[in-house]
Amino acid sequence: MTLPDYALEAHNLKKTYPGKGNSPAKEALKGVDLSVPRGSIFGLLGPNGAGKSTFINVFAGLVKKSAGTGRIWGVDIDEDPRKARAGIGVVPQEINMDVFFTPYETLELMAGFYGVPKSERRTDEVLEAVGLTDKRDAYVRQLSGGMKRRLLVAKALVHSPPVLVLDEPTAGVDIELRRQLWDYVVELNNQGVTIVLTTHYLEEAQELCDQIAIVNHGEVVACEDKATLLKRLDSKTLVIDPVDPLMAVPAGFEGDDAVIRDDGSLAITYKYGQASVARLIETYNASGARIADLRTEEPDLEDVFLALTYQADAEAQAAR
Repeated sequence: MTLPDYALEAHNLKKTYPGKGNSPAKEALKGVDLSVPRGSIFGLLGPNGAGKSTFINVFAGLVKKSAGTGRIWGVDIDEDPRKARAGIGVVPQEINMDVFFTPYETLELMAGFYGVPKSERRTDEVLEAVGLTDKRDAYVRQLSGGMKRRLLVAKALVHSPPVLVLDEPTAGVDIELRRQLWDYVVELNNQGVTIVLTTHYLEEAQELCDQIAIVNHGEVVACEDKATLLKRLDSKTLVIDPVDPLMAVPAGFEGDDAVIRDDGSLAITYKYGQASVARLIETYNASGARIADLRTEEPDLEDVFLALTYQADAEAQAAR
């Protein structure tokens, strides 16, 4: 069997929600083109209302698209919706399960919905993988919020899908459980499962993802591998820790983006090719101040995210 190059594919995907009362129609997706490479951990980022959940729900079969095409594991979601959606497991933001079932019963029921024969079910294996073996026969209402989150992940895995979509999976989860969840996600990815992740914790996306798409106002404003995306901001920051805390920016930095931080250090942001660390240090030494330590800081994903969404907001405002 030939495996597809892409786990998920969207071409000119559109969704418009009809207006209600005096409210106008809402164009949630505006012709999205997006391909998720097979075997990757793919980050789908964007501010609230950007269209991320609508995009996911189209593939999950919860939202009917207005136009365009979509494929899951190479199968068109319109031509063969049942086969297509058998290839995807979705962990939603909301905790939605019957509180009077046990975790074991919940997974058995979900496996039945997917038509998994009893002889092929991995219910106890999945419960062990998400750390819920000791809660196998407890009622769901007795589980903590973090345990319910893990049970949502287990529900999405009962039919062994090649694509797992995690929509804000760590919202409200403590640090220890979040780390356990990510360790398991990485393990799944190492086994060949493609992971699609939406999160507001940008440090998680920066740590985990191979490729990242940023969505704003229903459009893709960037889709690149993580290293390329982080180079979008062609700047670094040189941080100088002085021997004596500085009260003002030393002389010679008038044309530079230089500020004094709360700890008394000097932070100078410069663009590649327009300044050199050697020149900045020379200027600092010429001011008479002494250096205790220095370091450089690279832009992180949050910087890129804010810059791209701000640019998209400005362009949308100008087009009105």
